[in-house]
Amino acid sequence: MKVINYGIIGCGMMGQEHLRNIALLEGARVAAIYEPDEIMAAAAKAIAVNAKLEASIEDLLARDDLDCLLVASPNHCHIDALEQIAELNPLPLLMEKPLYTDPADIARIDAIAASYPSPIWVAMEYRYMPPIQTFAEEVQRATGGVKMLTIREHRFPFLHKVGDWNRFNRNTGGTLVEKCCHFFDLMRLILGSDPVRVTASAGQEVNHLNETYHGEVPDIWDTAYVIVDFANGARAMLELCMYAEGSKYQEEISAVGPNGKIEAFVPGPGRFWPTHLGEPPVAQVIISPRHPKGPQAVDIPVDPTILDAGDHNGSTFYQHARFLDLVRNGGAPEVSIEDGAWAVRMGIAAQKSASSHSVVTEI
Repeated sequence: MKVINYGIIGCGMMGQEHLRNIALLEGARVAAIYEPDEIMAAAAKAIAVNAKLEASIEDLLARDDLDCLLVASPNHCHIDALEQIAELNPLPLLMEKPLYTDPADIARIDAIAASYPSPIWVAMEYRYMPPIQTFAEEVQRATGGVKMLTIREHRFPFLHKVGDWNRFNRNTGGTLVEKCCHFFDLMRLILGSDPVRVTASAGQEVNHLNETYHGEVPDIWDTAYVIVDFANGARAMLELCMYAEGSKYQEEISAVGPNGKIEAFVPGPGRFWPTHLGEPPVAQVIISPRHPKGPQAVDIPVDPTILDAGDHNGSTFYQHARFLDLVRNGGAPEVSIEDGAWAVRMGIAAQKSASSHSVVTEI
């Protein structure tokens, strides 16, 4: 079996999660890393000891031994890195979300999508959480066709990142882009339709209000309700609270249709679970038919080694396994550049709706 060599651009917190998961894959290795922060570069090197630290993106892309690339740099750096890759070495690419942050950049994305010669897979990890995969596989049978979809994330505040880039909307695209593009992607995936109308109420209520960085107070939101109407008549709602880390489950998803309801419950990162409470909760899926009544619950455990490799219920590993298969055997990415762009467009529409106190129909 040929070993697949990864080149990685950006190895902060999320990049290091990718490193730990690539290390679990058979026939894959990280050959090169570009990470400008010395502390993060040293941490990355400690995980991928045989990888070479390159001095620039250009140096990494000049190598002739790479089989694929991964971008896990801060959000506002994604579009520039994508353009450099497209120009210098357009290998199969796993591109962290969000695909872009500024609405003005959509033309740049469209130009790359039209000419990039290899697959671009947008890293929507939440699709690959085992309970959410089970949910997506069973949702039509359980509901008879989804009419209402609700996604709730009650979680911890934004963590500290290099240079505190994630404290400001100008770098992240805003919480409803940065964090919630995952959920908008899930809405389109589960409903099999595109959005036509977005209404949102959101703001900064609790977190980061007492912080300052170079004289600036963070402006990133921590609270949101978003309602989305879809072309097929279904409705979806997102509820986000980023000061609810005391919850048993971090994500709760429900879908309801004429036949019944299905729910998925996903715990947060195990490393944040208090040890005095015993073992962390296990993910669960519950199907509740209307006739005959009687909820049917099943636990969805994940291998502890895979759980320990990241903060996303094992999804980073399962995503990489499928991306690696694409690199080896060809085919189309499961999460296309169009999917990634739609998720950002929905997030931008939600940011606009909440800021303007209006309904947004141009998405």
